[in-house]
Amino acid sequence: MKKIVSIVIAVTLMCSCLSACGTTGSTDAAGKDRIQIVATIFPEYDWVMNVLGDNPAGAEVTMLLDNGVDLHSYQPTADDILKVSTCDMFIYVGGESDAWVEDALKEAVNKDMVVISLMDVLGDSVKEEEIVEGMQGEEEEDGAHEEEEEETEYDEHVWLSLRNAAVLTDSISKALQKIDEKNADVYLSNAGSYIKKLNELDKQYEDAVSGASVKTLLFGDRFPFRYLVDDYGLSYYAAFVGCSAETEASFETITFLAGKVDELSLHAVMTIEGNDHRIAETIIQNTKTQDQKILTMDSMQSVTAKDVENGVTYLSIMENDLAALKEALV
Repeated sequence: MKKIVSIVIAVTLMCSCLSACGTTGSTDAAGKDRIQIVATIFPEYDWVMNVLGDNPAGAEVTMLLDNGVDLHSYQPTADDILKVSTCDMFIYVGGESDAWVEDALKEAVNKDMVVISLMDVLGDSVKEEEIVEGMQGEEEEDGAHEEEEEETEYDEHVWLSLRNAAVLTDSISKALQKIDEKNADVYLSNAGSYIKKLNELDKQYEDAVSGASVKTLLFGDRFPFRYLVDDYGLSYYAAFVGCSAETEASFETITFLAGKVDELSLHAVMTIEGNDHRIAETIIQNTKTQDQKILTMDSMQSVTAKDVENGVTYLSIMENDLAALKEALV
């Protein structure tokens, strides 16, 4: 992989030099180099935009996964790698899905680049991937040979915690203050205002859960909301782990989840964003009453540049998720 990335960067940089007289960054009206910021996913991009505010330095911000491609299946293009190698600040999740990043950074042209790995910033609060009772793959986990030492897998969906978002926004603000000292006070103030909004929404989640009669969510889908449910003391069941590529649930998984819906008298089966609700529908068809609602919570893994243009924000998605959560916990 390293060799491939090196070749891609070398060729792309050569082409860039030939076509742009060796300049890889954007310039402002006065001809000065603009600050280049690259974020892999939407939440990072939106946090940056909130810290920038009116963007006094005219920073150029790129969201790499801007066409709805899932983080787990993303493959960088030559242009993506070039943007990463020449930017002033690069923000990425830091999990297994970002395995390509290490080699790309080794070939970085800008040696003064500030790099933020969300999972590194969060440190010990990052959670291991979890397989709960009834989840597809539980049988394989239970039957694994004890003598085989498996590499620990961590849950990458750290952005689905408002508390994590506050910590990460502060980290982004500090990085911008370092890069652009002239406007440091602006970034500090903007981050403070935004973190206040995150904390206020966090309190709304707390209040919703504390006043709910149900404390369990059941997902007929992948489950990327581990950080969110742990923040508020909720329990959960799901068909697959958050990073699973599976789309077909076994008979045993469907039967177990349908039984849990009956046992806990749940009024809803949850899904994540997308139009394929077949597993949730099958679970409902196997319950006693067959009258549960299907409710969707958005994990922000399919947000596009067009969605951003239409006004979608991290806070607006988390507010919509709260509305779905309230309905599920009745």
